[in-house]
Amino acid sequence: MFRLKKIYSVVLLFFACSFFGVAQQDGNEEEPKQINIVYGANFTKNEAEYPGASIFSKDTRQVQFEHQGADLWCDVAIYYQLENRLEAIGNVILKQGDSIKMTSKKINYLGDVKLAKAWGNVVLTNSDMTLRTDTLRLDREKQEAFYQDNGTVVDSANTLTSKIGKYFMELKKYQFLDSVHVQNPEYTLDSEQLDYYTTSKNAYMYGPSTINGETYKIYCERGFYDTKVETGYGIKNTRIDYNNRIIEGDSVYFNKVQEFASATNNITVTDTINKGIIRAHYAEVFKAKDSVFATKRAVSISVQERDSLYVHGDTLMVTGKPEDRVLRAFRNAKFYKTDLSGKCDSIHSEEKTGITQLIKNPIIWNGANQMTGDSIHLKSNLETEKLDSLKVLKNAFIISLDSVSMTGYNQAKGINLFGKFIDNELKLIDLVQNTEVVYYMYNDDDELIGIDKTVCSKIRITMVDNDIEDLTFYTDPDGDIFPEKDLPENSRILKGFVWRGDERILTKEDIFDEDDNNLKLVVINGIDNPIDIDAEEQQRSQNESDPINNIPAQDKATDPKKSVKPKKVK
Repeated sequence: MFRLKKIYSVVLLFFACSFFGVAQQDGNEEEPKQINIVYGANFTKNEAEYPGASIFSKDTRQVQFEHQGADLWCDVAIYYQLENRLEAIGNVILKQGDSIKMTSKKINYLGDVKLAKAWGNVVLTNSDMTLRTDTLRLDREKQEAFYQDNGTVVDSANTLTSKIGKYFMELKKYQFLDSVHVQNPEYTLDSEQLDYYTTSKNAYMYGPSTINGETYKIYCERGFYDTKVETGYGIKNTRIDYNNRIIEGDSVYFNKVQEFASATNNITVTDTINKGIIRAHYAEVFKAKDSVFATKRAVSISVQERDSLYVHGDTLMVTGKPEDRVLRAFRNAKFYKTDLSGKCDSIHSEEKTGITQLIKNPIIWNGANQMTGDSIHLKSNLETEKLDSLKVLKNAFIISLDSVSMTGYNQAKGINLFGKFIDNELKLIDLVQNTEVVYYMYNDDDELIGIDKTVCSKIRITMVDNDIEDLTFYTDPDGDIFPEKDLPENSRILKGFVWRGDERILTKEDIFDEDDNNLKLVVINGIDNPIDIDAEEQQRSQNESDPINNIPAQDKATDPKKSVKPKKVK
């Protein structure tokens, strides 16, 4: 071994001749540029082990090389000049400008294609982040770095780990694959694939992904998340567990600071405490107010023993703490449960009192019995959660089609009506004040006995299987049973009679009208293509090195009006 200083000028002259000889071969095509020695220190050769290579080793300084804007330092360098490649060993440092620095135990560098492969405690850093892995490939031509043997990325906000990762330097974007994990003091994120921008801290998730925060849990199979402020959305198989509610839908948005979540298309919001479910095509959840707003074919489902209650309105609102919840259905409100259904302008139901009010033009059907009045209240038993009682206030009217003749109508009316349920079945009805009855009476052979027409102060109706079994008149009843031929048709109809049998709600699907059933859902974008494609294109369009953009670097630097501001990624 001998000192490089004795032959340094010869080596440089040789390198210079080689470089200019190559450059002069073709003045039009750019040939690969030679790796240059900056400081060689000690020089030797070992043809047996490294044929054709020049070996350089450090003295008081490390060996240093330069290649097209990148500098490399190491303890020992094995340089193959003809192949324009370099093996750097020991305390290797590779710097590209002022932004990229990579350290490792060993680097193989191919000058013709500007490709470096690093081994051993590899650390890649820039102003935004630090990447650690065991093996890393750095493509300086494409400005990309790649690992496939586990890596860890640390920036100012998060620590990210994955088995496979790719770093796009110009976009400052990572593409993580396989067992991706993001650790943040406020939450954790796990995903099958994650694209992450180190500048914005935005994450784009592909494949099954779960985010666990202090007060929420998000699952989706495609989505976006702003890791700085814990805001994002999922657009495929999305679910958020949030404040005793589970929100599911085609597209679900979440904002931690605003304590807000919203969902679009095929939504289900489940109340895990009160066993309530809301389905719709648009919904909003406000955590601070403990409330849900839903519209577009919205329906509330109260799960009860063997029979659920379905409530629909153009708009549904559920507000209040679990023990004090209030359900409101606005405009074209309807409800359905087995043997009991109804409609009105709006519905107001309180968990605390168990009272459901049907407001403005209410009508209910108990089996085949139509009931109307100025207002209707249903009360549930707070312990059993079964229906307890019924009130029809002012102008109470009951009508049912005579099931034998199928032509006449049984009718009873009064000022107010009070009903009693037993095991969710209406058993007793009391009509009070100014009561009247028209009732078709039959014997056991279904032969018409006559038509009972009576006026009194109170009538009690006993029901069996939602049909009238017995009538009891109180306080000076005045009436008679008339043969059919002796009671004219117009005398068989009580004043205020309006039959609305064609409006009867027979199934849970009947609570929806034509507009609800023909609703066109909005198109959720990003399902079939990368959801951050706009972000990539926006950043690419600002890249001065891309000849398509034709951005003069000097003009952009000196004239702020020519700077392109990135648009907000939705």
